[in-house]
Amino acid sequence: MGTDSTDGDGTRCVRAGLPEPAPGQPFLPGPVFAAPYHLDPRQGPAATPNGYGRPDNPTRRLLEAAIGELEGGDVRVFASGQAAITGLLLAVLRPGDTVVLPADGYFPVRAFATDTLAGIGVRVLFAPTAGPYPSFAGVRLVLLESPANPGLDVADVPALAAAAHAAGALVAVDNTTATPLGQRPLDLGADVVVASGTKALTGHSDLLLGYVATRSAGLLDPVTAWRTMTGAVPGAFDAWLAHRSLATLDLRLARQSANAEALARLLVGRPDVTGVRWPGLPGDPAYALASAQLRRMPGVLSFDLGDAGRVARFLAASRLVAAATSFGGLHTTADRRAQWGDDTPPGFVRLSCGVEDTADLVADVTAALPA
Repeated sequence: MGTDSTDGDGTRCVRAGLPEPAPGQPFLPGPVFAAPYHLDPRQGPAATPNGYGRPDNPTRRLLEAAIGELEGGDVRVFASGQAAITGLLLAVLRPGDTVVLPADGYFPVRAFATDTLAGIGVRVLFAPTAGPYPSFAGVRLVLLESPANPGLDVADVPALAAAAHAAGALVAVDNTTATPLGQRPLDLGADVVVASGTKALTGHSDLLLGYVATRSAGLLDPVTAWRTMTGAVPGAFDAWLAHRSLATLDLRLARQSANAEALARLLVGRPDVTGVRWPGLPGDPAYALASAQLRRMPGVLSFDLGDAGRVARFLAASRLVAAATSFGGLHTTADRRAQWGDDTPPGFVRLSCGVEDTADLVADVTAALPA
């Protein structure tokens, strides 16, 4: 089936990566569960695209084709977002290289950089998503995360990509929060995209997934080799679940973004809530850049309730907001990031809006906050 470049987001999500229609066959074939496959006794693996399940699986290839249509590049999926990001870093970086990472980005990536990359001789620099950035002279890779998780600052991807390329550096963008419907970093000048598909991309809170997308064979080949050698592949059923879930991405994001806007407007007007961040909110520090760069705003916002006890009381009083980590699912969740060791204030909350009715969610949060 596939998609056309003129198709809208909803059509692209529904049709991305589907095989050509065949009478008597389903729209999306079921998962292929196989470790070894039958081989041609004379030609061996050269006769078929499938030889062994770690490098080869037709269900996984369909998912990669689907995400690739949305991101606009060639894709390799991984067992988790962390596996994809660390796989990219370890496939590209060598001892003596310098990497620039977001100081306010996903905490486990920062921990990996200081614990592992620095330990093998990679020089690690950190810069806030909103800047200022160091000189990119001598830098091998610049990793951006935009909008950043959990603080939701936005990076000027085209400007930073131009500056990095002028210095000879590669640019990677973590597209987890925006999703490829929110922005396509490869179109903005990035060399490679990394993302967690665990979150809004698949959106049902029932699988772990990550991916790397690029238009460069020089980057795709070492990433593919790294995945094959380390075995960081998703299972066939997870790949099938993820592809099935892509069909509703446009619909889910529309409700999640509407809910995030409604809650951001509610919270920014309350004296008992501080530090409200949502890049679609006029007055937000990232609003002007986000409005120019993002095709749609994320369903995630953040704010501060002052201390851990107040966060706990808010969650206990809420009927529709569950305490959980991760984000992008169908159910509205809140995560007090400091409990995971993230360097955020004790009352900082990242709230991920689900697809509940907007009026119900606003009423529930309004009732729970006085607790």
